[in-house]
Amino acid sequence: ACAGEVRAAVRGDGGDPGEAGAAQTALVALEELTATADRMITAFELPVEERDEVVWLERPPDDADSSRPSTLHVAPLEVGELLAESLFATRTVILTSATLTLGGSFGPLAIQWGLDVNSMGSEWSGIDVGSPFAHGRSGILYVARHLPPPGRDGLPQPYLDELRELIEAADGRTLGLFSSMRAARAAAAALRETLPFPLLCQGEDATGQLIKQFAADEPTCLFGTLSLWQGVDVPGPSLRLVVIDRIPFPRPDDPLASARTRAIEGRGGNGFMQVSASHAALLLAQGAGRLLRTTEDRGVVAVLDPRLVTKRYGDFLRASLPPFWQTTDPQVVRGALRRLAAS
Repeated sequence: ACAGEVRAAVRGDGGDPGEAGAAQTALVALEELTATADRMITAFELPVEERDEVVWLERPPDDADSSRPSTLHVAPLEVGELLAESLFATRTVILTSATLTLGGSFGPLAIQWGLDVNSMGSEWSGIDVGSPFAHGRSGILYVARHLPPPGRDGLPQPYLDELRELIEAADGRTLGLFSSMRAARAAAAALRETLPFPLLCQGEDATGQLIKQFAADEPTCLFGTLSLWQGVDVPGPSLRLVVIDRIPFPRPDDPLASARTRAIEGRGGNGFMQVSASHAALLLAQGAGRLLRTTEDRGVVAVLDPRLVTKRYGDFLRASLPPFWQTTDPQVVRGALRRLAAS
């Protein structure tokens, strides 16, 4: 009824042009709201395994403004069919990125985008043009195999001890990439008491300003979460160590990832590898990419999560990373960091 009244107002002759413009804007908003509500309602008309939309309620976190309301979301279960029909089928498309291959293959992302992985060479083709970086000589991938697997109760003390010793060996100059803001803040609070280096944490100032401070003062460390995994470009000696606290799998309660996993498994596929492992591989590749920004850069990517080398899926994840020289020996990596700090 409201939309009908607005349409009548828009069609009306004469009147205030400003009111007509406002009515047109309101009409567009109402039509979008109607379409979204229809998507939410019709999503529940199909059995769970046949649904192509995911609907969920998102409540504000406990530490957020108490006046912030809960929000209702709807999203397509998969976007591959839409991309295939609306983009790839109508034109020639060139996709370029440093992280188009996961597990050493274009297949995982091609499947997500609706490209037939079995049609390689006819409908689509992929080429790896290499890198200007000599990863094996410029960087080390260190996995702290001796640490316990991460739990749900924040960063255990052995993780904090390992992080502190790595930062001390690097003489600061560390970007800490954490799976949650809670973990980043907890690590910053714990290590500020023992480290002699300035330590910044995302959320204490505008992210861009924190990155500038980090780049300008070599001993400074910066801790943060998702936006730092993808948005930091700090060449030179201010960044010698990138630390990743744990493999960035989707949260178990992530509604979209959970729904996609169930749908893939319902079709007989491996939901964990196609959703969770692919998501983690992409983020790991982007996070590790913060280390080498010029051909003169040197340093270490340290992953504190031992599952990267102890679990079967670790091979897939490591194959998604740049081809750094790899070690699990803490003494070797600390010695390398000390030599870099002294150079």
